[in-house]
Amino acid sequence: MSILFLSYDERAPRWLPHLEAAMPGREIQVWPEVEDLARVRYAVVCQPPAGVLKQCPNLEAVFSMWAGIDHLKSDPERPPEIPVVRMVERGLSTGMCEYVTMQVLFHHRRMLDYREQQARAEWKPLPLVPAWTRTVGIMGFGELGQLAAEKLVGLELQVAGWSRSPKSMDGVACYHGEDGLDAFLARSEILVCLLPLTEATRGVLNAQLFAKLPRGACLINAARGGHLVEADLLAALDSGQLDSASLDVFDPEPLPSDHPFWSHPRIVLTPHVAAGTLPETASQSIAANIARHERGEPFDAVVDFSLGY
Repeated sequence: MSILFLSYDERAPRWLPHLEAAMPGREIQVWPEVEDLARVRYAVVCQPPAGVLKQCPNLEAVFSMWAGIDHLKSDPERPPEIPVVRMVERGLSTGMCEYVTMQVLFHHRRMLDYREQQARAEWKPLPLVPAWTRTVGIMGFGELGQLAAEKLVGLELQVAGWSRSPKSMDGVACYHGEDGLDAFLARSEILVCLLPLTEATRGVLNAQLFAKLPRGACLINAARGGHLVEADLLAALDSGQLDSASLDVFDPEPLPSDHPFWSHPRIVLTPHVAAGTLPETASQSIAANIARHERGEPFDAVVDFSLGY
């Protein structure tokens, strides 16, 4: 039985050495140069072409190369009975923690203001707010959110987390559900969005939500562009309800060259680079999950499509 590597671009040369090292002796077939789809037991995929997965009669699991699963919607013929495993791996998690920490500190230390002062050749120290009096709210308190929270707590920032269902973490004020959202937002001076994109969360970063944040709050969106209502963000920045924003994700991508975000003085843009899957550590994660399955244990991080993540 073999593993099928199925990607929309030229990723195979970077991935294959690491997959082979993590699972020595396993046959790996690379789409479209496939000898026998009947031998495929597991598929490692990124935006799979429609209809390929259903041609694998012995397929037991699909491993997403990304943390998100929206790319699997490009295959409407994906066999619904086959479990899909989202990517959880050290490289991706570390990258997201780095990005969130960097952007939180950027806004906490008012680096946009200093950048503007530099452009005017203005020497003006600004008041410093102690970290332990600043609250960062992480909206989407799954594995990535909790890892980011751990780093921020280590920097003595106050951290609050919000999730759909109850979570708990030492040193973090945890909120959940609709009942806990307003209280969470009211204390989030820097709001970090790490939510999965579902029908329930699409457009959640909107004028109504911004109005519930402390005046002058900052927004960091490292989740998906579909979470943000762009016009509402611009209005909130222009009114002063929001002080600034860091955006890594957009809809569509790449961001059009004439988009107003490019030139807005209170927006920091990055081109969807907050966290990327690293083949070396991702291959180890896939190998460990396959080993669990073959020991008769359940896969880790199986997607619940009814929830959208």
